[in-house]
Amino acid sequence: MALPDYNVSRLGLKAGNTDAVELFLKVYAGEVLTAYEKKTIVKGRHLERTIASGKAAQFPLTWKAVASLHTPGAMIDGQSIKHSEKVIDIDGLLIAPVFIASIDEAMNHYEVRSIYTNEQGIALADQYDREVLQCIILASRGSETFSGSGVGGAITDADLAKDADILAGALMSAGQKMDELNVPDAPRFAAFKPALYWLLLQSDLVINRDYSQGGNVQKGKVWELAGIEILKSNNVPSTNINSGITKYRGNFTKTKGVVWHPQAAGTVKLMDLALESEYLITHQGTLMVAKYAVGHGSLRPEGAVEIALP
Repeated sequence: MALPDYNVSRLGLKAGNTDAVELFLKVYAGEVLTAYEKKTIVKGRHLERTIASGKAAQFPLTWKAVASLHTPGAMIDGQSIKHSEKVIDIDGLLIAPVFIASIDEAMNHYEVRSIYTNEQGIALADQYDREVLQCIILASRGSETFSGSGVGGAITDADLAKDADILAGALMSAGQKMDELNVPDAPRFAAFKPALYWLLLQSDLVINRDYSQGGNVQKGKVWELAGIEILKSNNVPSTNINSGITKYRGNFTKTKGVVWHPQAAGTVKLMDLALESEYLITHQGTLMVAKYAVGHGSLRPEGAVEIALP
């Protein structure tokens, strides 16, 4: 007599559907999203737009109005405000795939999926940060958008990577430059590699309470200097990037950091972070893919100031 089949309660089956692993994907998605959000430093600190379809997005740019004295009786006919635009293209589909063989997962003595998904999120975030930071620095080197709008350019000093006070002074000079170009006071951000971030903590301008509340040696944290939020990232470029997508290329061998306003660069997003997981019978394992489709670009050259060696 044949034994009857069991009525299995499938833990991953959503009521009314047929996919037996559908609910499992939500845990996986949360892990990638968490890693992505924690790792990126530029997300939310530059202009970001989402498009439903297409291959690019337009970022309109406008210039200032002019005030003048009115002559009694003269006709007031208005004035023409200057307009321009920057178009940012979608780069393509960026993916972070992982394949786990069923036999390996069965024999392994610890759970690896959460570890892998965390790494996938970090990989996507690192790529996002690298490209946006490169665009911000390249914006400071660009040509002015309108006549008289100016360019942030660079603050240079041969000792800024050795002397904490000189580095702090370079930040203040960058803030002054942006003021002179009529860039809004807030928000402003700066990013440095860890070596220079920790160097800043050795400056009295950062940690001395007579000057500011911007740093805390005990906690190893620099919060703010001269109204500029200080961020730490290994993704600040420091090499000559001469391959890959053209708009991200540049010689960054002398770059030590950058100060920017959110309008310095933009991101257009066609596909937000999405996740797929599928068991492949033909390969006896599970393929997990984290992906998104975005593009980045420089916008306003006056909104970024590079900190660099001469």
